[in-house]
Amino acid sequence: MTLPSVRFCALAAAALIAFLATAPAIAQGDDLQEVNQLFKQGQYDRAFDRVEAYLKSRPKDARGRFLKGVILTEQNKPGDAIKVFTELTQDFPELPEPYNNLAVLYASQGEYDKARSALEMAIRTHPSYATAHENLGDIYAKMASTAYDKALQLDRGNMTAQTKLNLIRELFSSSPRPPKAAASKPEPATKVATATPVTRTAPPPPPAAKASEPAAKSGPVKGPVKPAAARNPDEVLKVVNGWAKAWSDNDVAGYLAHYAPDFQTPKGEARGDWEAQRKARIAKPRKIQVSIESPKVTFGENDRATVTFRQHYRSETLKVSGIKTLVMMKAGDKWLIQQEKIGG
Repeated sequence: MTLPSVRFCALAAAALIAFLATAPAIAQGDDLQEVNQLFKQGQYDRAFDRVEAYLKSRPKDARGRFLKGVILTEQNKPGDAIKVFTELTQDFPELPEPYNNLAVLYASQGEYDKARSALEMAIRTHPSYATAHENLGDIYAKMASTAYDKALQLDRGNMTAQTKLNLIRELFSSSPRPPKAAASKPEPATKVATATPVTRTAPPPPPAAKASEPAAKSGPVKGPVKPAAARNPDEVLKVVNGWAKAWSDNDVAGYLAHYAPDFQTPKGEARGDWEAQRKARIAKPRKIQVSIESPKVTFGENDRATVTFRQHYRSETLKVSGIKTLVMMKAGDKWLIQQEKIGG
């Protein structure tokens, strides 16, 4: 027994027209308008060639890159699309839509843990993003159905699991929803703004949360930005020093507890493989000393902070120093490491 496929925002032609309708009549808008028209006509190869040409002179443009990811998805190139959307989340972490579309792709491949993490990030960057909340509920339902199905395979007489599975199946069969449209609307702000989502049947209301692409209005970057008084660098540095101390004390559990659930592993390896490597390296030397010199804390939007410092590592067999950068996010009342980079 399996649950019907999780229903997500469709990456379809109708999803891509809204941003150009409101975009200013400038050259780059005309270029993307043409890409969009080709996409609507199903000419994906030509649309891809045009958006590639567009991006040659504007490699950081979020709208063009997002369109490229959508086109790759329609060309049935999920690996390439995932790469595009992942890079967008790294360059524009304040945008929820690339996270949502990553979840679409991960779910289509049955990678529900990754889909869940991507949706949680979309919600963290844009708490009012209703589409991501609904998609996350679908993911949880799908994961639950898989677990109940496995329980029934192991124990066919387990009526409790059967009842729960039937409830989930009934929920999806009795409440069908049409795929939600995704509107592409990048914003020419200081960097790139969060999206102003739309529905299929109505014009995009400014506060709505149904889009799956960046908004195209001028103005400052949207999102919950804490006032300066609430941004305490000492609070962040206390966590970083605690991380270094746990490392120095060979406290593997304490060290790993400083990393966020969606931590981006340095080489893109699986989280479990990365943790196994770290456990081996931290537990093996009898004596480790990790110290931090000249830390600098820079705050960003949406409860993020970047900490750059000179790290000194000493063990019985190795002595090395270098610049390290930690990208941190606040989850509840805790600062956690989301990304770790060697160099500034």
